[in-house]
Amino acid sequence: MTSERGHLPAGGLVNIGEIARRAGVSRSTVSYALSGKRTVSEVTRRRILQVIDEVGYRPNASARALAEGRTRTIGLVIPPAGRRLTPVQLGFVASIVAAAGRHELDVLLSPSGGDHDRSFERLISGRRVDGVILTEVRLRDARAARLRRSGVPFVSIGHTAGAEAGCWVDLDYEGLIARCVHHLADLGHRAVALVNRPQEFLDSGYGPASRALSGFTAAAAERSIEATAVCCPDEATAGETCVEDLLSIRPEITAIVTVNEVALPGMERALRRLGRAVPERFSVTGVVGRHWAEEFHPPLTAADVPVTEMADRAVALLVERIATPAAPDRHVLLTPPISLRASTAPAR
Repeated sequence: MTSERGHLPAGGLVNIGEIARRAGVSRSTVSYALSGKRTVSEVTRRRILQVIDEVGYRPNASARALAEGRTRTIGLVIPPAGRRLTPVQLGFVASIVAAAGRHELDVLLSPSGGDHDRSFERLISGRRVDGVILTEVRLRDARAARLRRSGVPFVSIGHTAGAEAGCWVDLDYEGLIARCVHHLADLGHRAVALVNRPQEFLDSGYGPASRALSGFTAAAAERSIEATAVCCPDEATAGETCVEDLLSIRPEITAIVTVNEVALPGMERALRRLGRAVPERFSVTGVVGRHWAEEFHPPLTAADVPVTEMADRAVALLVERIATPAAPDRHVLLTPPISLRASTAPAR
């Protein structure tokens, strides 16, 4: 005959109450034995663990969070909801959610900027999350300063001007754009343009746009290249107009470097219409998401933004930060190789 311990309650689900009944102790004693918050006699603890082994009990995420004194949730700060996210930004959101799931963490999205600053403040002051991942970082970012004052563990994707402060993961936009310029110079291009992100991004000190301009300007000066830098809205039609206007004013330009992937389809259309065949009569390169590089015709020579790796590293750093808040700041600066595809060639 099977003993009573061998029978599961209806539905096959076992909770703390059932464990307590089988072990002949109170629910609170089971909780203390699992969490370690209070001392439980060794005999009682072993009896509880024996029952747990017999029925295959596993505490759910909520129970573990309660025992740990944590929410098992992280906050992800994104641009305001009214601003359309680019495919790379959406890729970061999806990759961070996936990485958090592997750590058994939920993700709470919080827009910031303008009227949405109240959402950001609630995220911090309400202690609704164990930590925060901050995106779209500016060189001087009040949100990063606010997070530091709050004591909430956080990691940023991107970093402020003071690179030594905070825990962050970023792409070396300055160095990568400089390498693109050197690549074009090695091919004999003497007049090159940078098609950057929107002007308001540059004005606000948005990290990738600001560092791309710095890298472009420094490398062009080093190679004595005639350099022209323009800003372009994150739209394909804007990319088309941007290239048409640029080449009507500066027809001597033979190559473009860009960090504005959304504008690439329009740039491609403009070059085709103007008779600037790529790469025979014009070269294009830059730092963009791999999907955009491969969809360009011909495929774009570019440093591909490693979205998944950056998201994975950011979540892993945040998990470490939550576990050990006093740990030293860690910085991860990624420099992926420039993939030589088919969009660059010697200047004519």
